[in-house]
Amino acid sequence: MVGEIEARLKALDLVLPEARGAIGSYAHFLHIDRQLIISGQLPLVDGKIAIAGKVGAELDLDKGREAARLCALNILAQAKAALRDLDRIVQLVRLNGFVNSAPDFTDHPKVLNAASDLMVEILGNKGIHTRIAIGCASLPLGAAVEVDAIFAID
Repeated sequence: MVGEIEARLKALDLVLPEARGAIGSYAHFLHIDRQLIISGQLPLVDGKIAIAGKVGAELDLDKGREAARLCALNILAQAKAALRDLDRIVQLVRLNGFVNSAPDFTDHPKVLNAASDLMVEILGNKGIHTRIAIGCASLPLGAAVEVDAIFAID
């Protein structure tokens, strides 16, 4: 039986990528009480960085937004690996987004809106969340964006 969130993914013609393990000395997710905390996810496709570089320099805003969407899909892939059933998500509580950006780039919120909007598309009202959008000098593997998440779960 397909759950509500899986049905939305299918209706949006989206397929979650394979959940990848951590690339360092940390857990890719932690399930504590009624929270699921997902470590920072990069814009990976088939286990490789799909969008690398600095937004506002070699990458434009649209490429940054595409990277943020990929990060969001990877977050949901980790959530599915942790929970097996995405319908166990009660609420997306928080997204923390980091944009590898040029020093004068100031549209970090516009980049992260792509991840936020996708979460609401997929999770409905359960996808409404708090957020932070930060610019930084670099990210692991040269990724354009990194996003982590905290979910309330049943």
